[in-house]
Amino acid sequence: MMETKQPYSIRLFGIELSAGLLALLFLAPFYFVIVNSLKTLGEIIVDAASLPVTYHFANYAKVWSIIEFPKVLWNSFLITGLSVAGIVMLSSMTAYQLVRRPTWFNNVLFVLFISSMIIPFQSVMLQLVRVTSLLELRGNLIGIVVCYLGFGIALSMFLFHGFIKNVPLEIEEAAVVDGCSPYGVFWKIVFPLLRPIMVTVMILNSLWIWNDYLLPVLIIGSNRELTTIPLAITKFFGQYTKQWDLALAGLTLGVTPIIAFFLLLQKHIIEGITAGSVKG
Repeated sequence: MMETKQPYSIRLFGIELSAGLLALLFLAPFYFVIVNSLKTLGEIIVDAASLPVTYHFANYAKVWSIIEFPKVLWNSFLITGLSVAGIVMLSSMTAYQLVRRPTWFNNVLFVLFISSMIIPFQSVMLQLVRVTSLLELRGNLIGIVVCYLGFGIALSMFLFHGFIKNVPLEIEEAAVVDGCSPYGVFWKIVFPLLRPIMVTVMILNSLWIWNDYLLPVLIIGSNRELTTIPLAITKFFGQYTKQWDLALAGLTLGVTPIIAFFLLLQKHIIEGITAGSVKG
């Protein structure tokens, strides 16, 4: 049967126009950041919306050396990678246990996990600093990763919990009949099926951890060996001067890897949405 092509209407034109304007609205910050990163400070102050009179690519070279960009880039990669890997593994295992063993204790534990998401981070900042100081977790890699695990597992577990409910139990029963151990069932059967929601969890947590400033400044502090990109960019903001030209160049360098990561996984996000729409 041939599909009838829907005629182009004023309503459809209005939807497309609205979508285009919305896209421009979201892309506007990227325009201001990239354009102003190629200007001098004087040009930015005079007119931040115009194109550069002369393109100053030297801003990027200065930022590269001032903040030691390869070093802070590696620190951001290391902290984000270890934290996201830990969040994915721990939250997926926790969600699987809570779904497949719905005891009263597990139900209470699930409610506690969900309840922790409504607690504002600012309300636990002082206690967090005290506890991490007592446990000697401040100023080191283990401390910042442990903190990210603590704050990131609740939401990730909630997302995995909803997805695992749609994984057919018959697949796991068949694996058990074939002699697969409980750990083998999860890692060999269930975990690969979680790829769509896993990609979503990875992107959400990567965006949060990569761009986070408050938690690193509390835990890493003055340890220059673990300085991340957001912490390094604060060098361009002093009490009396703000070097917007260099700060925006550093910001452009900092967001490029995470944007590339998002675009790389975009296909898997679309696959996940499609797969989730046909699950029973």
